[in-house]
Amino acid sequence: MAVVNRKRMTLINATLLAGVALQTLAMGMSAPAMAQQTSDRLDSLRPNMPEDVKLLLSANELVYNKDAEKVIVRGNVQIDYGGYKMVARQVEYDQKNGRIYASGEIQFIEPGGNVVYADKMDVTDDFGDGFLEQMRIETTDLTRLAATSGERRNGEEFILNEAVYTACTPCSTKPEHRSLWHIKAQRVVQNGRTRTIRLENARFELFGKPIAYIPVMELPDHTVKRKSGFLFPTFRSAQKLGVGVGVPYYWAISPYMDATATVTGLTRQGFLLEGEFRQRFHNGFHTLNVAGISQLDKSKFTPGTVDAMKTNRGMIASRAEFEINPRWTFGWNVLVQSDANFAKTYELSNFDNTTYVNQAYLTGLGKRNFFDLRAFYFDIQDADPNSINENQQPVTQVLDYSYKAPKPVLGGELSATVNFTNVKRNRLDLETVPGVVNRFRGLEGTTHRLTGELEWKRMFIAPGGLVVTPLLAARGDALGLNMDAPGPLYTGDYDTSDAATRHMLTAGLEARYPILFVGENSSHVLEPIAQLYARPDEQDAGGLPNEDAQSFVFDATNLFDRDKFSGFDRVEGGTRANVGFRYTGTFDSGYGLRSIVGQSFHLGGLNSFATDDLVKAGANSGLETKRSDYVAMFGIDAPSGLMASLSGRLDEKDLALRRADATVGYLGTTWQAAMTYTRIEAQPLYGSQVNQDEIQTAAAYKFHDYWSVFGAITYDINQDVITRNGFGITYDDQDTLFSLVYKQERDTGSTLANDWSIGARISFRTLGDVNVGDTKFEELDYY
Repeated sequence: MAVVNRKRMTLINATLLAGVALQTLAMGMSAPAMAQQTSDRLDSLRPNMPEDVKLLLSANELVYNKDAEKVIVRGNVQIDYGGYKMVARQVEYDQKNGRIYASGEIQFIEPGGNVVYADKMDVTDDFGDGFLEQMRIETTDLTRLAATSGERRNGEEFILNEAVYTACTPCSTKPEHRSLWHIKAQRVVQNGRTRTIRLENARFELFGKPIAYIPVMELPDHTVKRKSGFLFPTFRSAQKLGVGVGVPYYWAISPYMDATATVTGLTRQGFLLEGEFRQRFHNGFHTLNVAGISQLDKSKFTPGTVDAMKTNRGMIASRAEFEINPRWTFGWNVLVQSDANFAKTYELSNFDNTTYVNQAYLTGLGKRNFFDLRAFYFDIQDADPNSINENQQPVTQVLDYSYKAPKPVLGGELSATVNFTNVKRNRLDLETVPGVVNRFRGLEGTTHRLTGELEWKRMFIAPGGLVVTPLLAARGDALGLNMDAPGPLYTGDYDTSDAATRHMLTAGLEARYPILFVGENSSHVLEPIAQLYARPDEQDAGGLPNEDAQSFVFDATNLFDRDKFSGFDRVEGGTRANVGFRYTGTFDSGYGLRSIVGQSFHLGGLNSFATDDLVKAGANSGLETKRSDYVAMFGIDAPSGLMASLSGRLDEKDLALRRADATVGYLGTTWQAAMTYTRIEAQPLYGSQVNQDEIQTAAAYKFHDYWSVFGAITYDINQDVITRNGFGITYDDQDTLFSLVYKQERDTGSTLANDWSIGARISFRTLGDVNVGDTKFEELDYY
């Protein structure tokens, strides 16, 4: 073994550089797999190393033949130089002919971890020409390339003969694993001058069988990040659209701009044109999407729907986000379409939700404060030709600001909250159940509200562990009202003035006493909790517009909230006490238990939940009486992967079940399953006239190393109908992903253009995807 200065080791230096050349050239052959990698041009292969770097050489024998001008090292040759390592049985440098020869189980490892194997290497010392036999490459991204021989010509071409390329992630832990797919080519030629790779007589094999033959194909090499050209075709199938094949074309406009245009032929509706333009800036991005079609057969859609009435349909969408600085961001997300259901009917990716939220925003985040300003417009995608639901949606601007004082104030935490909301609606949103209830979900006109609130609280821990937290809060609201009054259909006392103000002062006290029980194999914490909030009556209760506090569910999760309304348009008043218990238990065996049980009491003043309201918020909620319904939540987690939870609300008089959610799930290595039962008793005053009982189930079973089946069903018990169902099968070995999904959804309102759909996807890591329809299966997000 010897350590020498690199300037004196011409043989070793040349050998290592030949290895670097071999590595870089060979890695270029896998350009289809590594289009995102970057490396130097082929004419700059010399590694950049400090002058004082040392070379470590180990060999059984070193021979220098001065007459023949040859240097030979033999026997277990190992060279370590600047992070590059080379192993061979023999290395020979012919100075007279200017050639380097290596033989016998050649292995070259670069600092990044990529490895090249070969039986023989013969290369000129200027690396312009060379030859390799039985070469094989293993990369750090778990791809493999092999060839019977490799040849370097004229300093700019590298040729592989009888080459095979694949990706093999499982091979790192299962060397016996064989990838499902390979690309084989008679010849692969990389041109360093044109930065291209040409495959000659190539074929793509799946399950060992050729499924595609390509006489000649030219691709950009690994030094090219992007190149214009056609992408993998896409496939789709839907009930009323037919079978479709899409041909996308990618256009690399500049290093910061690109675009994709896709033409999809649908057997029942003709040609769908789609385009996406993307531009990146130093501080953000912008994306523009367009799509359009002239429908061939409108009669395939349900009569009377917008899908059956329109021939020419289209959309344009814009999405952007920019960073002003590390704390401030602004952006927008806007969709405009010819009718209310085009994007959903044609399942345009990212635009096919039932409700599409158009918005523009400005957000700032500091260490102790938060600012968010947004403008909203809600696009309701349904088949109604009159777009009644969409016209009833408001145009809204909302500002939220919160702040926490950096230092204690009177020993406690002081925080401030500000909200400004402006709402404009063009059409009255009224839900009427004749003889039962009228719910004004939105009034026609404009209203704006400014809310400011201060809160102070401080925690005290008394001897013995009692935790006491006093709280003071003050809130004020100023409202401008320019909305049409609800009229005689509303039985409450509506404020018809042009402006209104209100305020709310709160004094509160919370007491908690956590009790720790420690057993031989477990520990338990039982925490009794009691809260008392003293407040005046809510001003104008039910007499002001309610836009953001319409949704209300009383359960164990909000039992201990100071204000249980979900938004700023309503504020809880009166004196109220919340009492209950919180329990957590942990066991050495891995089991965990959790529970909350409690009740709320209205002690004095006006009960906000018992007052009339434009949307009947609080009606039938369980809080409208002096003693609320009982609320509880129980949960268990088992080390085996089994989990169960139960939450519910029971009538305070007869313990009748008013609302319940029960879930049982299992997450194992082979099985994953979950079942949820939901029961919501009829709330006539809240607009729900009948009991709602529903069962949701989802399961997946891994029946082989990489194969799984899955399915889900949603069953409406009261109507005795399966409202949604789906099933599928998938294969995933991390290199090849195949998925086939069938989904069906029944909609009694006939607002769905497609009742069922079939989706398929096949993805080859490092190569790309082929999609047929939609394979998303939201019911199994946990899987």
